[in-house]
Amino acid sequence: MKIYSHSRLNTYEQCPLKFKYKYIDQIIPEVEDTIESLLGKVVHDTLEWLYLLVKKGRIPSIDEVITYYATKWERDYDPKIIIVKKGLTNKDYFNKGVKFLVDYYIKHKPFDDNTLEVEKGITIELGDYKIRGFIDRLSHNLEKDEYEIHDYKTSNNLPTREKIDRDRQLALYSIAIKELFGYEKKVCLIWHYLAHNQKIYSKRTNEELEQLKKDIIELIKEIESTTKFHSNKTGLCNWCEYKSMCPQFGGKPVEIQGELI
Repeated sequence: MKIYSHSRLNTYEQCPLKFKYKYIDQIIPEVEDTIESLLGKVVHDTLEWLYLLVKKGRIPSIDEVITYYATKWERDYDPKIIIVKKGLTNKDYFNKGVKFLVDYYIKHKPFDDNTLEVEKGITIELGDYKIRGFIDRLSHNLEKDEYEIHDYKTSNNLPTREKIDRDRQLALYSIAIKELFGYEKKVCLIWHYLAHNQKIYSKRTNEELEQLKKDIIELIKEIESTTKFHSNKTGLCNWCEYKSMCPQFGGKPVEIQGELI
Protein backbone atom coordinates (compact mmCIF):
# COMPACT_ATOMS: atom_id res chain seq x y z
CA MET A 1 0.00 0.00 0.00
CA LYS A 2 1.57 3.28 -1.13
CA ILE A 3 2.03 5.99 1.47
CA TYR A 4 1.42 9.68 0.84
CA SER A 5 1.30 12.81 2.97
CA HIS A 6 -0.19 16.26 2.65
CA SER A 7 3.31 17.59 1.95
CA ARG A 8 3.85 15.12 -0.88
CA LEU A 9 0.49 15.92 -2.49
CA ASN A 10 1.07 19.63 -2.08
CA THR A 11 4.48 19.40 -3.76
CA TYR A 12 2.92 17.83 -6.86
CA GLU A 13 0.23 20.52 -7.06
CA GLN A 14 2.81 23.30 -6.69
CA CYS A 15 5.29 21.87 -9.19
CA PRO A 16 5.18 18.39 -10.76
CA LEU A 17 8.85 18.65 -11.71
CA LYS A 18 9.86 19.25 -8.10
CA PHE A 19 7.71 16.26 -7.12
CA LYS A 20 9.55 14.10 -9.65
CA TYR A 21 12.99 15.18 -8.47
CA LYS A 22 12.13 14.74 -4.80
CA TYR A 23 9.92 11.66 -4.62
CA ILE A 24 10.51 9.66 -7.82
CA ASP A 25 14.16 10.34 -8.64
CA GLN A 26 14.90 10.89 -4.94
CA ILE A 27 17.48 13.55 -5.66
CA ILE A 28 18.64 15.05 -2.38
CA PRO A 29 20.37 18.40 -3.00
CA GLU A 30 22.40 20.18 -0.37
CA VAL A 31 20.02 22.55 1.34
CA GLU A 32 21.09 25.44 3.53
CA ASP A 33 18.85 25.93 6.53
CA THR A 34 17.07 29.25 6.94
CA ILE A 35 16.56 31.22 10.11
CA GLU A 36 12.77 30.99 9.59
CA SER A 37 12.88 27.19 9.65
CA LEU A 38 14.99 27.26 12.82
CA LEU A 39 12.54 29.64 14.48
CA GLY A 40 9.58 27.44 13.58
CA LYS A 41 11.27 24.25 14.75
CA VAL A 42 12.48 25.58 18.11
CA VAL A 43 9.14 27.24 18.93
CA HIS A 44 7.29 24.03 18.03
CA ASP A 45 9.67 21.95 20.15
CA THR A 46 9.23 24.30 23.10
CA LEU A 47 5.43 24.16 22.95
CA GLU A 48 5.59 20.37 22.68
CA TRP A 49 7.79 20.28 25.81
CA LEU A 50 5.40 22.64 27.62
CA TYR A 51 2.33 20.50 26.97
CA LEU A 52 4.10 17.26 27.80
CA LEU A 53 4.77 18.71 31.25
CA VAL A 54 1.17 19.92 31.52
CA LYS A 55 -0.03 16.40 30.72
CA LYS A 56 2.10 15.16 33.62
CA GLY A 57 0.41 17.63 35.95
CA ARG A 58 3.07 20.35 36.11
CA ILE A 59 2.85 23.84 34.64
CA PRO A 60 6.33 25.24 34.06
CA SER A 61 6.94 28.91 34.81
CA ILE A 62 7.42 31.35 31.95
CA ASP A 63 11.10 31.58 32.93
CA GLU A 64 11.44 27.81 32.54
CA VAL A 65 9.79 27.96 29.12
CA ILE A 66 12.14 30.67 27.89
CA THR A 67 15.16 28.88 29.36
CA TYR A 68 14.19 25.70 27.50
CA TYR A 69 13.70 27.70 24.29
CA ALA A 70 17.04 29.51 24.67
CA THR A 71 18.91 26.26 25.34
CA LYS A 72 17.31 24.58 22.33
CA TRP A 73 18.05 27.60 20.12
CA GLU A 74 21.71 27.65 21.15
CA ARG A 75 22.00 23.91 20.53
CA ASP A 76 20.35 23.99 17.09
CA TYR A 77 21.75 27.29 15.78
CA ASP A 78 24.44 27.08 13.13
CA PRO A 79 26.33 30.20 11.95
CA LYS A 80 25.87 28.94 8.38
CA ILE A 81 22.09 29.39 8.63
CA ILE A 82 20.84 31.82 6.01
CA ILE A 83 19.22 35.13 7.00
CA VAL A 84 17.62 36.51 3.84
CA LYS A 85 15.99 39.66 5.21
CA LYS A 86 18.46 42.51 5.30
CA GLY A 87 19.03 44.27 8.58
CA LEU A 88 17.88 41.34 10.71
CA THR A 89 20.16 39.22 12.86
CA ASN A 90 20.09 35.92 14.69
CA LYS A 91 19.21 37.85 17.86
CA ASP A 92 16.22 39.48 16.17
CA TYR A 93 14.76 36.09 15.26
CA PHE A 94 15.56 34.67 18.69
CA ASN A 95 13.66 37.56 20.29
CA LYS A 96 10.73 36.94 17.94
CA GLY A 97 10.45 33.44 19.34
CA VAL A 98 10.60 34.75 22.90
CA LYS A 99 7.72 37.11 22.17
CA PHE A 100 5.68 34.34 20.52
CA LEU A 101 6.08 32.13 23.59
CA VAL A 102 5.47 34.84 26.18
CA ASP A 103 2.29 35.98 24.42
CA TYR A 104 1.10 32.39 24.06
CA TYR A 105 1.86 31.58 27.69
CA ILE A 106 -0.02 34.60 29.03
CA LYS A 107 -3.00 33.95 26.78
CA HIS A 108 -3.37 30.21 27.48
CA LYS A 109 -2.19 29.64 31.04
CA PRO A 110 -3.22 27.41 32.91
CA PHE A 111 -3.36 25.32 29.71
CA ASP A 112 -6.50 23.55 30.88
CA ASP A 113 -8.04 22.65 27.51
CA ASN A 114 -7.53 18.93 28.16
CA THR A 115 -4.62 18.11 25.89
CA LEU A 116 -4.71 14.47 24.83
CA GLU A 117 -1.54 14.19 22.75
CA VAL A 118 1.23 16.24 21.18
CA GLU A 119 2.90 15.40 17.87
CA LYS A 120 0.30 12.72 17.34
CA GLY A 121 0.98 10.51 14.34
CA ILE A 122 -2.07 9.72 12.21
CA THR A 123 -2.74 7.32 9.33
CA ILE A 124 -5.74 7.33 7.01
CA GLU A 125 -6.50 4.51 4.59
CA LEU A 126 -8.04 5.61 1.30
CA GLY A 127 -8.59 2.60 -0.92
CA ASP A 128 -5.16 1.38 -1.99
CA TYR A 129 -3.37 4.31 -0.38
CA LYS A 130 -2.35 5.55 3.04
CA ILE A 131 -2.03 9.16 4.15
CA ARG A 132 0.23 9.88 7.09
CA GLY A 133 0.87 13.02 9.09
CA PHE A 134 1.45 14.53 12.51
CA ILE A 135 -0.87 16.72 14.58
CA ASP A 136 0.94 19.42 16.58
CA ARG A 137 -1.52 19.01 19.44
CA LEU A 138 -4.85 17.28 20.01
CA SER A 139 -7.20 18.35 22.79
CA HIS A 140 -10.74 17.47 23.85
CA ASN A 141 -13.03 20.35 24.76
CA LEU A 142 -15.13 18.70 27.46
CA GLU A 143 -17.66 21.52 27.63
CA LYS A 144 -18.49 21.20 23.93
CA ASP A 145 -17.56 17.50 23.63
CA GLU A 146 -15.45 18.58 20.69
CA TYR A 147 -12.00 17.43 19.60
CA GLU A 148 -9.59 20.21 18.70
CA ILE A 149 -6.69 19.91 16.27
CA HIS A 150 -4.08 22.60 16.92
CA ASP A 151 -1.47 23.78 14.43
CA TYR A 152 1.21 26.35 15.27
CA LYS A 153 2.35 28.88 12.67
CA THR A 154 5.30 31.25 13.01
CA SER A 155 4.67 32.96 9.67
CA ASN A 156 3.95 36.69 9.63
CA ASN A 157 1.21 36.25 7.03
CA LEU A 158 -2.38 35.68 8.07
CA PRO A 159 -4.39 33.55 5.63
CA THR A 160 -7.72 34.56 4.17
CA ARG A 161 -10.91 32.95 5.46
CA GLU A 162 -11.27 31.22 2.10
CA LYS A 163 -7.82 29.67 2.38
CA ILE A 164 -8.47 28.46 5.93
CA ASP A 165 -11.81 26.91 4.99
CA ARG A 166 -10.16 25.11 2.06
CA ASP A 167 -7.10 23.94 3.99
CA ARG A 168 -6.51 20.26 3.25
CA GLN A 169 -3.90 19.34 5.84
CA LEU A 170 -5.95 19.76 9.01
CA ALA A 171 -9.08 18.54 7.23
CA LEU A 172 -7.20 15.29 6.55
CA TYR A 173 -6.25 15.08 10.19
CA SER A 174 -9.89 15.55 11.19
CA ILE A 175 -10.76 12.46 9.12
CA ALA A 176 -8.29 10.47 11.22
CA ILE A 177 -9.75 11.81 14.48
CA LYS A 178 -13.30 11.01 13.41
CA GLU A 179 -12.23 7.50 12.41
CA LEU A 180 -10.67 7.12 15.85
CA PHE A 181 -13.45 8.58 18.01
CA GLY A 182 -16.53 8.32 15.77
CA TYR A 183 -17.90 10.24 12.80
CA GLU A 184 -20.65 11.68 14.98
CA LYS A 185 -18.02 13.55 17.02
CA LYS A 186 -17.35 17.23 16.36
CA VAL A 187 -13.85 18.31 15.37
CA CYS A 188 -12.59 21.89 15.37
CA LEU A 189 -9.51 22.96 13.44
CA ILE A 190 -7.44 25.64 15.17
CA TRP A 191 -4.47 27.51 13.72
CA HIS A 192 -2.34 29.51 16.15
CA TYR A 193 -0.71 32.39 14.28
CA LEU A 194 1.87 33.21 16.92
CA ALA A 195 3.20 36.38 15.27
CA HIS A 196 -0.29 37.86 15.66
CA ASN A 197 -1.19 36.11 18.94
CA GLN A 198 -4.34 35.02 17.15
CA LYS A 199 -6.32 31.81 16.74
CA ILE A 200 -8.29 31.02 13.59
CA TYR A 201 -11.01 28.36 13.65
CA SER A 202 -12.63 26.22 10.98
CA LYS A 203 -14.77 23.08 10.74
CA ARG A 204 -15.67 20.53 8.08
CA THR A 205 -18.91 18.63 7.61
CA ASN A 206 -18.84 14.87 7.15
CA GLU A 207 -20.01 15.44 3.58
CA GLU A 208 -17.06 17.74 2.92
CA LEU A 209 -14.68 15.15 4.34
CA GLU A 210 -16.13 12.41 2.13
CA GLN A 211 -15.63 14.64 -0.91
CA LEU A 212 -12.08 15.35 0.24
CA LYS A 213 -11.35 11.60 0.30
CA LYS A 214 -12.57 11.27 -3.29
CA ASP A 215 -10.56 14.30 -4.40
CA ILE A 216 -7.37 12.93 -2.85
CA ILE A 217 -7.80 9.53 -4.48
CA GLU A 218 -8.27 11.25 -7.85
CA LEU A 219 -5.18 13.38 -7.25
CA ILE A 220 -3.07 10.33 -6.38
CA LYS A 221 -4.30 8.52 -9.48
CA GLU A 222 -3.27 11.53 -11.56
CA ILE A 223 0.17 11.53 -9.95
CA GLU A 224 0.67 7.84 -10.58
CA SER A 225 -0.50 7.93 -14.17
CA THR A 226 1.39 10.99 -15.38
CA THR A 227 4.60 10.75 -17.40
CA LYS A 228 5.01 14.48 -17.99
CA PHE A 229 6.32 16.42 -15.02
CA HIS A 230 6.29 20.07 -16.07
CA SER A 231 7.65 22.90 -13.97
CA ASN A 232 5.49 25.70 -12.57
CA LYS A 233 7.11 29.10 -12.19
CA THR A 234 5.77 30.79 -9.04
CA GLY A 235 6.90 33.06 -6.23
CA LEU A 236 8.05 29.97 -4.36
CA CYS A 237 10.80 29.21 -6.88
CA ASN A 238 13.37 31.37 -5.10
CA TRP A 239 13.23 29.01 -2.12
CA CYS A 240 13.24 25.80 -4.15
CA GLU A 241 16.19 23.48 -3.54
CA TYR A 242 15.93 22.24 -7.14
CA LYS A 243 16.09 25.67 -8.80
CA SER A 244 19.54 25.02 -10.30
CA MET A 245 18.13 21.98 -12.13
CA CYS A 246 15.01 23.73 -13.39
CA PRO A 247 14.61 24.62 -17.09
CA GLN A 248 12.64 27.72 -16.07
CA PHE A 249 15.89 29.19 -14.73
CA GLY A 250 18.29 27.86 -17.32
CA GLY A 251 19.13 24.76 -15.34
CA LYS A 252 19.88 21.41 -16.86
CA PRO A 253 17.17 18.91 -15.95
CA VAL A 254 18.11 15.50 -14.62
CA GLU A 255 16.43 12.70 -16.55
CA ILE A 256 16.01 9.53 -14.53
CA GLN A 257 12.37 8.52 -14.86
CA GLY A 258 9.47 9.99 -16.78
CA GLU A 259 9.46 12.67 -19.43
CA LEU A 260 10.30 16.29 -18.74
CA ILE A 261 8.68 19.14 -20.63
